[in-house]
Amino acid sequence: MKVKAMKWSKVELRKIAESDDLHISPFRDDGVTYGTPTWIWSVVVDDDVYVRGYNGRQSRWYQAAVTQKAGRIRTAGNDKRRDVRTR
Repeated sequence: MKVKAMKWSKVELRKIAESDDLHISPFRDDGVTYGTPTWIWSVVVDDDVYVRGYNGRQSRWYQAAVTQKAGRIRTAGNDKRRDVRTR
């Protein structure tokens, strides 16, 4: 799944690429409340961030992200959270 932000900075992309600890929190069914942060696999390719769950498309967070098309991510060691949309 491709994760879209308004625009990723080079610093953000580097932190995501270097970290092996990215957490994603798609919105819950109400479309307002963030779900529980879930550790996910991520990769940066051509200034875009892609994520993949351990259980693939069967993952609850994946299903929520597909339905809500938005959420929040956070990298390890970084208290900064970034609101994102899926594509």
